[in-house]
Amino acid sequence: MTDIDSLAHIAPRDKAEILAQALPYIRKFHGKTLVIKYGGNAMTDPALQADFAEDVVLLKLVGMNPVVVHGGGPQIETALKRLGKKGEFIQGMRVTDAETMEVVEWVLAGEVQQDIVGLINQAGGKAVGLTGRDGGLIRAKKLKMVDNADPNKEYDVGQVGDIESSDPSVVKALQDDAFIPVISPIGFGENNESYNINADVVAGKLASVLRAEKLVLLTNTPGVLDKAGNLLTDLSARRIDELFADGTISGGMLPKISGALDAAKSGVNAVHIIDGRVPHAMLLEILTDQAFGTMIRSH
Repeated sequence: MTDIDSLAHIAPRDKAEILAQALPYIRKFHGKTLVIKYGGNAMTDPALQADFAEDVVLLKLVGMNPVVVHGGGPQIETALKRLGKKGEFIQGMRVTDAETMEVVEWVLAGEVQQDIVGLINQAGGKAVGLTGRDGGLIRAKKLKMVDNADPNKEYDVGQVGDIESSDPSVVKALQDDAFIPVISPIGFGENNESYNINADVVAGKLASVLRAEKLVLLTNTPGVLDKAGNLLTDLSARRIDELFADGTISGGMLPKISGALDAAKSGVNAVHIIDGRVPHAMLLEILTDQAFGTMIRSH
């Protein structure tokens, strides 16, 4: 059964009403840049992959400029296992020796990126794959990882990078020409060495330098939850600082939210953390009144 068949029970008038509801949002965000971090289940479930590609193409066709930044942790893990290598993590960061870095590059910039480009093209878009090397997009340096408990102790996590600077001119050139950039989170250093960078961090940085209207993070959670497990739909930067302090936000949500917070503080109007397991979650969040995830406002 296609999506169209499953909507056959909706009366034509209701369908028109639904479309008309999107109009103010289309008008408001026309010509604006949206940076979308694509990861989690939305990336591994074929039906959700197709929904994601359709959403990105639709946003482009109604005049917005989507830029996709993708992760690929599970795919890297699978590839390392095939080579008999075990992934090692320190404080949530993947330790990346030279051999692991090679795997990261061919999995992210080869396999995963090209799959996404293919899906978007199949849905009627014109996607182009990039890494941080292309057009000098992401210049990086080695990440200094300090121990959470002892600030005097430092870990060597190999070729894991911290963004030094980002030149978005290649992305702007593609956007102006009806293309949809799909970016792998790999940066390069001053000696042309490669660095593996957290995809949430890359998405946050690009949203800042592109002066994006929105940063959308697709995750495997409904959004930011309070201690009782209720969804917090609307948060200010100040409220997030409080949630960090009292331990409500912890674990894997920490890098996500701190990247989101940096973006919000540096001029991105809104950051949305949404559940990538919900079909068409992105359209629901951007083009309707309904809050489907957590929105972090810049002020």
